[in-house]
Amino acid sequence: MGATTGAVWGRAEQQDFRSRVRGTLLGAALGDALGAPVDGLSTEEIREAYGAEGLVDLAHGYGRRGAVTHLTQLSLFSVDGLIRAQVRRDTGAWHPPTDLHRAYLRWAATQRDWGPDERRKDDGWLAREEWLYARRDPARSLIVGFGDDAMGTLDAPKNPGETGPEAAARSGPFGLLVGWEPQLVVQLAVECAAQTHGHPAAYLSAGAYAVIVHSLARGEGLDGAVQRALALLSARPGHQPVSDSLQHALGAVRQGMPSPSRVEELAGDGTADGLLAASVYCALVGEDVRHGLCLAVNQAGPSGAAGALTGGLLGALHGETALPPAWLAELEGRPTILELADDFAMEMTQGPALHGPAGSAPGWITRYPRA
Repeated sequence: MGATTGAVWGRAEQQDFRSRVRGTLLGAALGDALGAPVDGLSTEEIREAYGAEGLVDLAHGYGRRGAVTHLTQLSLFSVDGLIRAQVRRDTGAWHPPTDLHRAYLRWAATQRDWGPDERRKDDGWLAREEWLYARRDPARSLIVGFGDDAMGTLDAPKNPGETGPEAAARSGPFGLLVGWEPQLVVQLAVECAAQTHGHPAAYLSAGAYAVIVHSLARGEGLDGAVQRALALLSARPGHQPVSDSLQHALGAVRQGMPSPSRVEELAGDGTADGLLAASVYCALVGEDVRHGLCLAVNQAGPSGAAGALTGGLLGALHGETALPPAWLAELEGRPTILELADDFAMEMTQGPALHGPAGSAPGWITRYPRA
């Protein structure tokens, strides 16, 4: 697997990219936190609990407002794995899916352990963040997929019948590899999704989502980003359900005012391709970030995943400053997310200048060990 490198970044470009990286990670976390308290409730149950307009503000979940779930946790470990993969480019053992798998195993350890284990020195700083050790109802596919050291691959995927949206929800960070060619972004997301979600509808949805974010992070519009994803999907076996769902989302934009019933129709039975379509639709028709996220979560089905996917798209499209400040103030783990986002943005824009022989740049290498 290869990637393009060597782009020269101006100051304005660096600032714009950092805003989109922050926007992607924070937006996904906000959508996750917004949707989690109503996850699986019917539209009627949501309205009964929160009023005729449904959920329009952060609500209590897991004992507080703004709490995130395993979807955000895994997305952060995606970023951690990507930074390590970039740092390891010059070691002669570069295989990003393996770096991501190791990162996900570090997440799996947070779901088993009471807290950070200082004996595991190569775990890095993210695995020492105690708030990430909260178990937030991880899907069985994740526990099984990361339950041992064996890595699922496209030839031998884990959970071959799994069609859920969890792999897609952790794939947004792959789209932030803006120096990579789009087809390589798709390939990495697909290979990493197969580590837990072996059905084509799930791993191809992850690839499509990643490459849509990739286009948005490079300043393109959402409609064009979806068209690029459709073109890249067309050559892959099993793509039709995902392609049909994306086409359905584009067509739904022209079918009247947005409504929970339309989002539910797109989401279907909560599979990855349906949630991908719903998130694209909500991002396209949302008047702003708040409206798009509320539209995504006020429907029956996996509201947390719908919110996370929609938030990642809107954050990549508009950047950090478009996100609701009051929600950000209450978002669980916000300082960690910002620190990780800025490390990633720095690695992508200034990485070669930061690297050197192992141990020569302790402020960087120690935070993201090459092992």
